[in-house]
Amino acid sequence: MLQQLGFKEYEAKCFVALSRLPKETAKTISQASDVPRTRVYDAIRVLEAKGLVETQHTNPQQFRAAPISEAVALLRQEYESRAQELTSVLENLDSLPLDREEEITHEVWSLSGATAIESRTNELIESADEEVVLVVGRAEAFTDNLAAQLNAAAAEGTNVVVGAVTDQLRDEMREKLSGVEVFTSGLEWLESVPNDSDDTTTISRLLLVDRRTILISSSHSTANDTVTESAVFGRGFDNGVVVITRRLMATGLNQNRDHGKSS
Repeated sequence: MLQQLGFKEYEAKCFVALSRLPKETAKTISQASDVPRTRVYDAIRVLEAKGLVETQHTNPQQFRAAPISEAVALLRQEYESRAQELTSVLENLDSLPLDREEEITHEVWSLSGATAIESRTNELIESADEEVVLVVGRAEAFTDNLAAQLNAAAAEGTNVVVGAVTDQLRDEMREKLSGVEVFTSGLEWLESVPNDSDDTTTISRLLLVDRRTILISSSHSTANDTVTESAVFGRGFDNGVVVITRRLMATGLNQNRDHGKSS
């Protein structure tokens, strides 16, 4: 996990070893971390510069790690600062000139990973001006973050309609959603596959925003019960695909309502 935060292997190993020891010499750290003694000093210098290790100038020198709460706070501050700086830099990049101007009428993209898909789902809901229609096929896809985003959209005046594939999931959604119409979708087949099929793919979510942006994600169970999620989403649609998609997603709503309008 430390390496995922940017630490080199020896730096991470030395810090973990020191976190388990009150204070120790480079020799002891080397023995506890399997880091060559000559490389311990290099790693300690980097950790010390980050404020994660303190040095006692005795003979031999002794080192100790900063308290875990302090170390985590320092790392959080460093990466929040980097994230803010990165945001500023990226937002101020000059656009590269294109060889020719090209008007995009529609576009389709793919992405994978539950975290990335949830983030994009929330971003699309946040961008809605008029309407959000969402059908959830897996209970795991309905997170607290998603509920908060739907509530925020509804509070801003966006028409938000959410479908669940089961009555139980519908009831759970209603407890977390305010100002949102929640119904049991007629698309119960989203969460199931034929008994005689080896296919373990289920639809996680169907999202339609302002009748122009569509996101569809599916989940697949592997042999070791690991669930992976992938999605496709597209913008700029203004044709019959959207009309069909919207009517399909609205299956299960009160039939007295008019679901056939599109603009």
